[in-house]
Amino acid sequence: MTITPPALSVFETLESEVRSYCRGWPAVFDRAQGSRLHDEDGHTYLDFFAGAGSLNYGHNNPVLKRALIDYIERDGITHGLDMATAAKRAFLESLQNIVLRPRDLPYKVMFPGPTGTNAVEAALKLARKVKGRESVVSFTNAFHGMSLGSLAVTGNAFKRAGAGIPLVHGTPMPFDNYFDGQMPDFLWFERLLEDQGSGLNKPAAVIVETVQGEGGINVARAEWLRALQSLCERRDMLLIVDDIQMGCGRTGGFFSFEEAGIVPDIVTLSKSISGYGLPMSLCLFKPELDIWEPGEHNGTFRGNNPAFVTAAAALNAYWADGQMEKQTLARGEQVEQALLAMAAESADPGVSFRGRGLVWGLEFTDPARASAICARAFELGLLLETSGPRSEVVKLLPPLTVSPEELDEGLRILARSVRETA
Repeated sequence: MTITPPALSVFETLESEVRSYCRGWPAVFDRAQGSRLHDEDGHTYLDFFAGAGSLNYGHNNPVLKRALIDYIERDGITHGLDMATAAKRAFLESLQNIVLRPRDLPYKVMFPGPTGTNAVEAALKLARKVKGRESVVSFTNAFHGMSLGSLAVTGNAFKRAGAGIPLVHGTPMPFDNYFDGQMPDFLWFERLLEDQGSGLNKPAAVIVETVQGEGGINVARAEWLRALQSLCERRDMLLIVDDIQMGCGRTGGFFSFEEAGIVPDIVTLSKSISGYGLPMSLCLFKPELDIWEPGEHNGTFRGNNPAFVTAAAALNAYWADGQMEKQTLARGEQVEQALLAMAAESADPGVSFRGRGLVWGLEFTDPARASAICARAFELGLLLETSGPRSEVVKLLPPLTVSPEELDEGLRILARSVRETA
């Protein structure tokens, strides 16, 4: 497929230089369905990006689209602040009956603003309010959002620098395998907590991603996560799991922490919780932490009722019978075998891969190689992005609803792109 770059004049002359994804994918997209997007010029692209994880059920999923259209056509509430609505009730009941009760999770549900970073800000604020302390521990290569509180617990230097002011009250610790197995887990963290001269204020909470998506697809071991929960319990710190990109089935189970058998104190969700790419986020927390005063944390767009409609439809369609988890794990095995073959075929001994469920990363020693692979894949009709602190990882994030044939097609394009950029 030969792609002629489109005329982008209005984007280049009017839109801010901050735009990013469009630079790697010079096309004007017009339609999308399932795992594919179509541009104005008639080219078709297989999507292994999935709206940065916000389209786990694909583009314009017909089940969710039907529910949304029906709701809009009957003049259902669109904007509801935190008022009680029929759409919100239906979503909460589905969440309780399909997700929380079967997993014995007693969480209260808070609707902050509609983005992931809104959920993180709410989680940080609540943890500090509950514990009466300011410090929050995060981990190397973490990414939790672009607002100031979230940036303070984010590791990426480029993103942090954009704040323009000091980012305070956050302390980074080594993520799992940061020292390549040369140091016992949490040795540094425990030592600082014990030492009255360490300078580490007693933290209110620890925030962690079980798989660091933007940080390079760094996968925490189940035993590491269990040890982290134990540490938090012993040291009177709340455990926050940021499940914004890895939740809603991305790693297999609905929550990414299920495999480890832990129950975080606070969980943040966004991206695919709406099911349709509509803005929506949740902050879940144990009932004893619900010490908010009415209106103490709010937001004009926390009541996105169309998102409640598609979220409830997604839960009922994909999570009521347990099949989605099995399918995702099977698709993940398909990806793993393909990446194993690519790494074995590569002349670069530094090529490695890692992942869980349907999130995988193929790492290269030269970051330019990863970018070149993504560029070549786009020319061949596949959307991929890079991740990692140096953009050295090719990141695979297809919809969970991708068919085995579509997955195989995309993996073949990726393998060809790897070969042709060697």
